[in-house]
Amino acid sequence: MRASVGAVGLVLGLHHAMAADDGTVTLYGVLDTSVEITNPGSGWTSRLDSGAYRGSRIGLRGAEPIGAETYVVFALENGFSSADGTLQTPGVIFNRQAWIGSRGRWGEVRFGRQYSPIYIPFKGDLDAFGAGTIASGLNNLSKITPYTNNAITYLSPQVGGFDATVMMALRDASESDGNGVDGYYLTVRYQIDNFKLLFARQQTHGAAALRANLGGASYAMDKVRVWLSFFNGDGGSPLYHGAGGSLSAQYSFSADARASLGYAHVRDFTGEGASADQFSASFEYNFSRTLLFYFTAAYLANHDDASFTLRGVNVTGLPVAYPGAPVKGVQFGLVQRF
Repeated sequence: MRASVGAVGLVLGLHHAMAADDGTVTLYGVLDTSVEITNPGSGWTSRLDSGAYRGSRIGLRGAEPIGAETYVVFALENGFSSADGTLQTPGVIFNRQAWIGSRGRWGEVRFGRQYSPIYIPFKGDLDAFGAGTIASGLNNLSKITPYTNNAITYLSPQVGGFDATVMMALRDASESDGNGVDGYYLTVRYQIDNFKLLFARQQTHGAAALRANLGGASYAMDKVRVWLSFFNGDGGSPLYHGAGGSLSAQYSFSADARASLGYAHVRDFTGEGASADQFSASFEYNFSRTLLFYFTAAYLANHDDASFTLRGVNVTGLPVAYPGAPVKGVQFGLVQRF
């Protein structure tokens, strides 16, 4: 309770200070709630999920001009469950973001807990499903680190169609790695007209060290957009060692209605001959600028001893009934932004 009161006091103090100098503080949030019906090989199970597509959150972001087209900027963001009101991470107020930095024509630097540079393109630039909902084979079959503590990040401006984000994370007190660096991340993107190309890499250290790579391209033409991506990784907890890719496409019926189809494959090196294939479909409709309806359907075929399952952004998938069990499911959800 004291932590919550202190956080509110800090935010109010920042608001008053920035208001005096023409700074801005913005309150924003996302409520993502869905009904999921999944069969992991042991029968159909229905669940009320939160954050399957876009993690439910509430946050504050601010900017204060300090001259020479430069700003001091910050973000504080908390994730929670819209199904039962609990914190996404018990005992942690700002589990998604808690950083301060500076922004100018030269780019942006940030210090604190942040989205990892490999997570930012993952959530929208690599498949038709935004790496969310049970429909995203990219999300279900790969593994990355979404958030990073003690991070120092530089985001470059776009030059000649290129931009890059570089992050170094300093060692957390809980880690036994003695070199002072807990990990590094890099994302490089190139865009020209409707064509996008990107590559992202991470290497973390410590007990749950994870090396991961992502890459892909997308192209938009008239009402159709197509994504092709690859991924691989080794490490983490629980252990992941796999490599694969995904192909997906989206057709826009109008500015508010669109449908997507996708296929993803992974080779699971943790088991002899293990692999998985996923086939997916989704439909989205914007009721308004802030309200989105989505429907998804997916079939995931595990082969040999593979045990992949259908999950969402902040939703833990139901474990398969036995190694090699197929998983299928549907999902209906609403995303409300403010």
